[in-house]
Amino acid sequence: MLVILAFIILFHIISGILLFISTINNAWWVVSSGANVIYTDLWYSCNITCIPVKNSASTEAAYLQAVQATMILATILCCVGFFVFILQLFRLKQGERFVFTAIIQLLSALCVLIGASIYTAEREGFTEESLRKGAYGSSYVLAWDPGQRQHIKVYDWAHC
Repeated sequence: MLVILAFIILFHIISGILLFISTINNAWWVVSSGANVIYTDLWYSCNITCIPVKNSASTEAAYLQAVQATMILATILCCVGFFVFILQLFRLKQGERFVFTAIIQLLSALCVLIGASIYTAEREGFTEESLRKGAYGSSYVLAWDPGQRQHIKVYDWAHC
């Protein structure tokens, strides 16, 4: 039982770290043109200097703001879920389920999946013409991973 507990705590920590990295790091979209590489995240496009994503503060890019909000919310919910898990670990009687923690983690996973799905569907709407011939970056891939990990955690809590 102690091994399972250690793995669940490790799962929490890894999911939180991956969410922070995927939300903060500037590699959601990568464009390479010769020696010049441009990295685009949810807020900026960067090569040597960073400039804000075109129309990111306008209503034309409301979907980009939705992605920003859902990724931040997912990160916050993941951290809250970890603290609730630790509290429930010491407060619940033996044999009781971590239902509240599972609900918080499920909401976090849904936020990640919604944010990454919106980014996938609307990517061409906020990128400039010169940035459209690129590829998804490492932060985009990392954004999908914590959502899947959190679904696994919720499944573990529901069946433990």
